[in-house]
Order: sequence, then structure tokens, then C-alpha cells
Amino acid sequence: MSASSKGLLTQISQFWNMLDDLSENDPERYKNFIQQELKDGKQFCVDPEPQLCLQTKILKPKEKILFINLCQWKRIPAPQSATHPVPISVGSPEDFSEASGAYTVIDVAYNPGVLQAAEKDQRIKDQLIKMAMHCIEERFQFILAQSYHVTSFGIKGSIQRMKEKLMDTKSSFTDLKEILEKENTLERIRSSAVSEPNHLPQVLLTKKQAPAKGRCLIEEISSSEIQVEVKKPAYKLKVVKDQNEKPLKIELKIELPGINSVSLCDLSVSEVDLLIEVSEKYRLYLNLPESVNAEMTTAKFIKNKSLLIITMPLA
Repeated sequence: MSASSKGLLTQISQFWNMLDDLSENDPERYKNFIQQELKDGKQFCVDPEPQLCLQTKILKPKEKILFINLCQWKRIPAPQSATHPVPISVGSPEDFSEASGAYTVIDVAYNPGVLQAAEKDQRIKDQLIKMAMHCIEERFQFILAQSYHVTSFGIKGSIQRMKEKLMDTKSSFTDLKEILEKENTLERIRSSAVSEPNHLPQVLLTKKQAPAKGRCLIEEISSSEIQVEVKKPAYKLKVVKDQNEKPLKIELKIELPGINSVSLCDLSVSEVDLLIEVSEKYRLYLNLPESVNAEMTTAKFIKNKSLLIITMPLA
């Protein structure tokens, strides 16, 4: 028998002796210990519960459709407090090929309490989704499209496959406070009624999946492999007022050199912010100075000037 096996048997023997002593000298403590171990064991074996499935794209190293299964799992610990990082578990990517084309599936798990709290606030759910996407990019060195939509099905694949992939990895504790501060959204998140911390600036959903206050104005289309670095375009934002100095609308002009078609633009707007991505060349995220009526927002593209003009009436 190897030395390591003998060492393991010695540890097991010592453990059982400890339990024998505990049951004899402190029956109540022994009972509590066994009950807790059974509870932990049951929690360890429980299956993850699918919540929603996201569809986005891997842009680099190779462009491919990506499905992200977002689930709750009791094995993932809850955040220690509102100021602590949120534990998250990210499973390894798995590639599939079907008649409709190739795609990749990645599973992501949060503690049930985190997702249950997010159900009460669409903004918080968006934060958790973006946190998951960020972790995927960091862990696997992917570049993902920032736009996504929630599919009509709750899971891509099976629960058993999801559990196997998640059990292959350890939970990590993600704290993206620095990113929040860069996007000037930390205070908005902290003011949320939800106690769990949230870690990424909001990204807007497409029209089919967005809350009532947000919609996608321009349909996303597939793009080719990235050829240039994504840049922040030049823009001018103006709050238009009436003669009494009462704000009426927000007018945003965005310069997009090299873009000659509105079909290359993907624009989403909510009551409080705006996101635009253009043919993998430009990306602009803005917090709006006033609350707007997203449903009445319009956009037009002046082709000969490569200028996108977005008009957002105030709410």
C-alpha cells in the first residue's frame, strides 16, 4: 500500500475516533454535527436550476454563436454582505455542431438568493448578466459582443450536462467595482433596494426581451471578423428646452466615419441610458442626463455625413 493511501486511512481512522468520542461525551453536539453534514451533503448533490438562456456571439478568437445558460445553484455561496463580491461559477465551454451551424455553450451559476433578488429589478438582472459575460471573457480570453437577447427556451442542452460542466470548476468571487466606477453607475446600483452587490454597468436588452422602458431601435445583424479596434465615436449630446427653459428632449449626434448604412448599427435605449455598437468598429455607452421616453425615441442616419441622430423625448 502506498504511503499516501496509508496516510488517508490514518486520517479516516482519526475522524471516526473523533466522532465516537463526540457521540459519547456530547450527544447533542454529535446530533447537530450529523444533521448539518446531512444537510450539506444534500445541498452538495442538488442539481442546478436553469433560469434563462442568453444568446450572444464570440467575436474572438473565432466568431461563433454563444449560448449562456444562467442558473441558480445551492452549492454556490451567497455574498457575505452587500459590500462583498458575488460568488459565481463558470463552467468550461462546450462546442456543438448542428445542421443550423456551430455554436458554443457555457454554463454560469449564482446563489439562488442572488437571482431571486434580481427578479425584482430588471436593472439588477442585467447587471448579473453582464457580470457573467465579463467573467467568461476573462476566464477564457474571449471577446464577446456586448449585445445579447434572452432565448425562448430556458436552457441549451440538459441539466445533467450543465451540472457536470459546473462541477469541473470552482466558484470564483468577482468584484468589478473598478469597472462600475468607470461607467459612473456605482451609486445607482448601491441605491437599489436589493441587498446583493451588483458588478457591471447595465446593458440594454433587445426589444423582445427588454423591460417596458427600453427597446432596440435597430435590428442587430451578423458581422464579419473584426478588422479594426472598437473605438468610442465622437458625439454631441444636447438637452433641448422650450422658451421657458423646460427640458423637452435629448438630441444625440454621433459621428461614424466609414459607416455608410444604418443596417450596420445596433442601438438600444432605456429610460436612463443608451448603448450603441456599430459594425464591430464603434461602441458608445452613455448615462442620460434626463429620463427619456424610450418608446418614443427615434433615430435617423445621414448617409453622406456618416452621422446618426437620435432624438429622445423626455419622460
